[in-house]
Amino acid sequence: MIKDSEILRKFECDFISGKGRITYEQSRKLFTAMWKEGVTLGVFPPADPLAGIDVDIRMARILNTCLTKPLPA
Repeated sequence: MIKDSEILRKFECDFISGKGRITYEQSRKLFTAMWKEGVTLGVFPPADPLAGIDVDIRMARILNTCLTKPLPA
């Protein structure tokens, strides 16, 4: 839950404007910290890793079809 939305807004504005670019190492640390938080909250790892895979496959097929078919004139 975000308690101080102003800090988030500033972060988003800085990131979008390019001031918030981070190095590969920083992004790995951020990802690791977020993963650990997800584990702590009980979100990761999922109980069934393949839950919802059928929806993902269906969406991928639809998107791939849209990318290969020419647009109607």
